[in-house]
Amino acid sequence: MRYYLFVIDSFGIGADSKAAEYGDEGSNTALSASLAIPGEKWNFLQKLGFGNCCKMLGFEPEGCAASSKPIASYGVLQKNSEGKDTSTGHWEIAGMKVSFSLTTFTDEKNSFPKKLIDDVEKITGRKVIGNKIASGTEIIQELGEEQMKTASLICYTSSDSVFQVAAHEKVIPHEELHDICAKIRLICDSYNIGRVIARPFDGDKETGFFRTKYRKDFSIKLPGPTFLETILPDLGVITVGVGKIDDIFNSTGINISYQDKGNNACLQRVIEIAEGKYDKEQDYNDTTDKQLIFVNLVDTDMEFGHRRNSVGYCLSVDNVSQKLEEIYKRLKINDVLAITADHGCDPTFKGTDHTREYVPLLIFGQNRENGLNLGIKNGFDNSMKDVISWAKMNSL
Repeated sequence: MRYYLFVIDSFGIGADSKAAEYGDEGSNTALSASLAIPGEKWNFLQKLGFGNCCKMLGFEPEGCAASSKPIASYGVLQKNSEGKDTSTGHWEIAGMKVSFSLTTFTDEKNSFPKKLIDDVEKITGRKVIGNKIASGTEIIQELGEEQMKTASLICYTSSDSVFQVAAHEKVIPHEELHDICAKIRLICDSYNIGRVIARPFDGDKETGFFRTKYRKDFSIKLPGPTFLETILPDLGVITVGVGKIDDIFNSTGINISYQDKGNNACLQRVIEIAEGKYDKEQDYNDTTDKQLIFVNLVDTDMEFGHRRNSVGYCLSVDNVSQKLEEIYKRLKINDVLAITADHGCDPTFKGTDHTREYVPLLIFGQNRENGLNLGIKNGFDNSMKDVISWAKMNSL
């Protein structure tokens, strides 16, 4: 039996009660994305009750109205932790009590402290260029040629607590860049930076530079325990991470990891898991009693939210909706399908930052009561608490 928990990255549903503290009052990722394309959309999410989640906050997405008979139970979650980043969002989903904010860098130029840059140059033996807030796709166009000539490191940050490092594959192969980022991770620990991210790229100045598939995240050591390593193992639950889940949790509490890149690859992986097909059969026993399939769908955030592409965001959600229906059709009697998010990233809001928003919670199970109004709850961990209840119920 399996519990499929999907995090549609950045799919927030409206500014929460702390949004004003972050300058995010008035943001609404789902509404902005829905308005980008007229007409009916996100049909399976609509059937589940996504519009019902939104209606609880006083709006309905364009083309995804509340259902009179939603097939899933539906609710709204507010984050208890500070911040609006990927790491603390997922950590709270998994039950961690995060009592601090990870460090973000807000200066557009010379974003990182001089000592941090000096230490990076010393430990890597390479010059740092960039050192600013930037779009990853734009900064490699700007500095890619210089990086190739100087064999330097393009270092930049964003709204998240991140130290990103880009280098051309033909100058610094991705394996070497991964080793470099592992060293930088040690320096960044003392600055409380959430993730160091290796961003290898290829191409040339004439045709354009492009990022390759060899991104790798190096997360800060988890500041506390999660349900993945405490409660769930005691209940006999095997956790399978799909996408960047393993990176976010620094491999802690993840039994099996499929680090697929992009939504299509991640969703296809889950379909294959639902059908009993695995790449890691030597590690994965299909007769395991209970499995949590924990999935991050990153494209909505990385490809469209940060790039302020509301049309692309809308289409990406539609693709997710269609694929989720395929997974829904493969559910077995004691399986559960649940959907939530980790923060917002309103594609029509100011800047390119994440936005502090409520997130949806949709839960459907073949062998449970569905269509319930779960209310507005404090804590993203309410999604994982349902996993625990499911595991306990199926232990009887």
